[in-house]
Amino acid sequence: MDELSNGIVDRLDAASAAFLNSSGLAKASPMGMGLYRIEPVGKVGSVRTSTVQLDVRPKDRLGLSRLLFLLSYAGNQGFRNDSVAAAEDRDLWSALAESLAQLAERSLGRGVLQGYLNVDESLRTVKGRIRISDQISRRPGMLVPLEVSYDEFTEDIAENRILRAALERMGKVPGVRPEVLSRLRQLKGKLDAVTRLPSGAPLPPWSPSRMNVRYQAVLRLAELILRNASAEAGEGKQQTASFVVDMAQVFEDFVGAALRGAMTAYPGELRLQYNALLSEAVDDADRLSVRPDAVHLLGGRPVVVYDAKYKAASDLGASLSADHYQMLAYCTALRVPTAWLVYAGSGEVKLRRILNTDIDVVEFPLDLSRPPSEILAAVADLARQSWGEVVRASRVGG
Repeated sequence: MDELSNGIVDRLDAASAAFLNSSGLAKASPMGMGLYRIEPVGKVGSVRTSTVQLDVRPKDRLGLSRLLFLLSYAGNQGFRNDSVAAAEDRDLWSALAESLAQLAERSLGRGVLQGYLNVDESLRTVKGRIRISDQISRRPGMLVPLEVSYDEFTEDIAENRILRAALERMGKVPGVRPEVLSRLRQLKGKLDAVTRLPSGAPLPPWSPSRMNVRYQAVLRLAELILRNASAEAGEGKQQTASFVVDMAQVFEDFVGAALRGAMTAYPGELRLQYNALLSEAVDDADRLSVRPDAVHLLGGRPVVVYDAKYKAASDLGASLSADHYQMLAYCTALRVPTAWLVYAGSGEVKLRRILNTDIDVVEFPLDLSRPPSEILAAVADLARQSWGEVVRASRVGG
């Protein structure tokens, strides 16, 4: 179903209904006779058990590759067009599994990546350097064993731990085609010497480098899977999987990351989630504050403000007036003349002059159905137009 739909009525067993309700993707309300009304709750993604699969797709029928592009770009890790192997009409789980398998095969085709890992260990001989403070605190007066620290060249590095965890998780998803499941298991077997990440543990940090270039695409997909997908296949449990994201947050994060990159072409600094006071008060607890998605500063002073809205005014439940009230408050608090409302959708750029003020609110649509290169080009155009307004305002004020 579409995320803005009114839902559907279908037959479910009680266990599947309970799983849907716990997934955060949809609400299943009993109607009697085994029928349930299944309604979206503001998230998109897919949940699957051995007996049911529910897909809630983004508005405008955005495909999987576009969703993954938006998710990944927020971390400045934009996917290449060939990173997601699946066609748009395939289901999310098949696409994720096939894409992970293909990218992992490319990455591991030249062998498992090795790197240096810092190891702290107790030894009877000196290796690396002695950790003097640990030696004194743990073994006062003893000469051996020695508390030492050294670098070991090994396969047990962050990149391989992340990849192994993603392969394991996708291998637990019910309904993955047997041939793809076999490939995932074979790939995971190449990493059996790598430490397994405990369930719920934070992902180990890694940095792109010349050494891990061949791993970078698969690591970006692996991190998306580990952060947004869950899968369980334990004994006595129903085999389940869920991939659930908040598109409003995804859109906000994407716009912030892409705009920050585009604004580097102009003087000043763009800050995300900028805090500013809206009201004065004797007691700090009584002060009102605002937090626009992005503010561009010049010489430390705000000159333009941006806010991302996933739901356009034409979408169900969206309020155009409320958005403009919010932007008026931002401009007033920050003393800037122009605010840019970035909507997810198609249409034309529209300027609205707020009566009895010198404030303009510009509605800037961002069509997410376009190819990634065109989406980023539109963000670059937003940066160019908004900076042009800053220059024009400074000339008028001067």
